[in-house]
Amino acid sequence: MSNQKFDIVVLGSGPGGYVAAIRSAQLGFKTAIVERAELGGICLNWGCIPTKALLRSAEVFHNMKNASEYGLSANQPGFDLEKVVARSRGIAAQLSGGIKHLMKKNKITVIEGNGVLVSPGKLSVEKDGKKILIDATDIILSTGARAKELPHLKPDGDMIWNYRHALVPKKMPKKMLVIGSGAIGIEFASFYNELGADVTVIEMMDRVLPVEDEEISAFAAKSFNSQGIKILTSASVTNLDKKQTSVVCTVEHKGGKSEKIEVDVVIVAIGIDGNVENIGLEVNKIRVERGHVVTDEWGHTGVKSVHAIGDLTGPPWLAHKASHEGVILVEKIARDKGNKDIKDLHPINKGNIPGCTYCRPQVASVGLTEKAAISAGHNVKVGRFPFIGNGKAIAMGEAEGMVKTVFDAQTGELLGAHMIGAEVTEMIQGYTISKTLETTETELMHTVFPHPTMSEMMHEAVLDAFDKTLHM
Repeated sequence: MSNQKFDIVVLGSGPGGYVAAIRSAQLGFKTAIVERAELGGICLNWGCIPTKALLRSAEVFHNMKNASEYGLSANQPGFDLEKVVARSRGIAAQLSGGIKHLMKKNKITVIEGNGVLVSPGKLSVEKDGKKILIDATDIILSTGARAKELPHLKPDGDMIWNYRHALVPKKMPKKMLVIGSGAIGIEFASFYNELGADVTVIEMMDRVLPVEDEEISAFAAKSFNSQGIKILTSASVTNLDKKQTSVVCTVEHKGGKSEKIEVDVVIVAIGIDGNVENIGLEVNKIRVERGHVVTDEWGHTGVKSVHAIGDLTGPPWLAHKASHEGVILVEKIARDKGNKDIKDLHPINKGNIPGCTYCRPQVASVGLTEKAAISAGHNVKVGRFPFIGNGKAIAMGEAEGMVKTVFDAQTGELLGAHMIGAEVTEMIQGYTISKTLETTETELMHTVFPHPTMSEMMHEAVLDAFDKTLHM
């Protein structure tokens, strides 16, 4: 088949890839996107969206079990795991179909198959034994990442699961071990615990959710323990011995002590590796370090006309980071080609990217932790406000949680914000906007927050940092 020619071709249709393709088409580039599996990538099909659907089912189930606290009755609430999973898969399919519509709407050519970078400006795509060559002025690599695997912790889909297996369980496990307490591990621990599994979480670091502020991690651990989730920190799994109907896990603790834990299922959630294999990186001398493509602040790989974005390029491994990188990169390409409408273009500031974990209680943060701010040389002022002091939180029956702010004492700059509790994954964006606008404590103090809302706690946490809190 003769070569197809485009201005921009994107390899991978996850949140980074499809958003980059849409922005490319909006700017007038003839655009194509290459995808070997489902449109929407891991996030829409096997990550962000289906996990949130499962967690929503768990949340509703939790509320049903506690209906009496609201003066309601729900006799013997139960669940149908098959239907819970089917709902999750249906939502993923619906959104993947939505991406297909967006591609059509923006006149983006979708090419199915495995794409390989042949040379700068040339991409080979193979499907069902047939190959086509694509010419492109610019190529954007957005192949994403996958769950990290270790030889002694290799998922098999039977009793040792990765995130994909955990999304489509064949039966409800009675006892479960989760290896890793990052967002993925804790979200699955929260889901399965809510549905009745006896869950143990193993974390190599000395605390759960180790990227979060230490105070938030401690609060989370206490909450998880109260829900019945066992947390073992400063520990690692050195061996998984599969029996006929169970797995015996050898857990080694700091100091050399070991124990064996027998469970039905193990979920391995120990990190992320970029999908750098078999896409033509080595042949084209594109640098890869620690399993991720190396780029500059704009997403350029150093090889002419070849760029990379999203999880492929390293942490933070977040869909919204990938999408924003895609927009910035395409706009940079357009500006470099003479588009005078592209103004005020800046590289992504990773310090302004919020992170969210959708366990119960939810966790969200943006910017520096208190410890990181001090280590960076800041003289800090720290504010805190508990959910128990907020009328809306009490009315909702969600009085467990806190909001924490970290400011520079001299300049009033908001350095970081950290939250745990109901709906904090929605509230964190207020602080993210504040950081992007370089808002100071004075401006936040003079911002009027509506009442009664949970967002009032954000105001109070700012006031508290400067000894002006009103409701505690």
